Amino acid sequence: MIFSGLYTILTVPVYGILYVFTALGVLMAMFLSIINAKRPVFFLSRIWAKSVFLLMGKSIHVTGRENINKKDKYILIANHASLFDIVAIMSVYPEVSWFGHERLLKVPVLSSFLKMTDYVPFRDPTVTNTRHMLEQLMDRANNRSVALFPEGTRTTSGKINPFFRGFIYLFRSREIGLLPVTLNGFYDFKPKTRFYINFGKRLEVIIHKPIPREDLIDKDDNEIVETVKTVIESAYHK
Repeated sequence: MIFSGLYTILTVPVYGILYVFTALGVLMAMFLSIINAKRPVFFLSRIWAKSVFLLMGKSIHVTGRENINKKDKYILIANHASLFDIVAIMSVYPEVSWFGHERLLKVPVLSSFLKMTDYVPFRDPTVTNTRHMLEQLMDRANNRSVALFPEGTRTTSGKINPFFRGFIYLFRSREIGLLPVTLNGFYDFKPKTRFYINFGKRLEVIIHKPIPREDLIDKDDNEIVETVKTVIESAYHK
């Protein structure tokens, strides 16, 4: 109780600092976008993401950096527990286009950064919306890796939710492998259901070995989902 009260008091000014800092980053990124300097935008995104955690007095413990081959394209698949999940992955691997919930585009300032990294928002799955989202994802996958959370939303229990199969269509339509990533500590750090940030939690990003397309392409959808989920869960702890 003592720590929760202290963390609540600290969280309010931290949010303010993060919004101001992010706003400055967005202004720089907007300038780079105007002059069509796309690569520096991703570099700036990485610096911004790392700095977000430094401003909170946190560092990200990363395992498996060597599993990312910058010359290859992937569908990055990760578990989802916190608003800071995207920031954590951007701090390690910023050269991705994100596919996620449309509500993130309503978060002040963060939405601007996401738009600059070609964020594809998930909208109600009508026929028209689904076709448009898939077209955007396939276009992004032609040029760089794509990242998404197959749970669809942040866990509210700390357990990894069932995976939706939407990413499989993209996987089957492109010469692209899957890159599983496990995020640890983020549920306790800042879950969906709590206001304050728990500054005492250890944060960890585990990048698993990519799963080659040829190892999965002959499996059915359920087998592909189970294979990827098993890899992520193998390193997960609440």
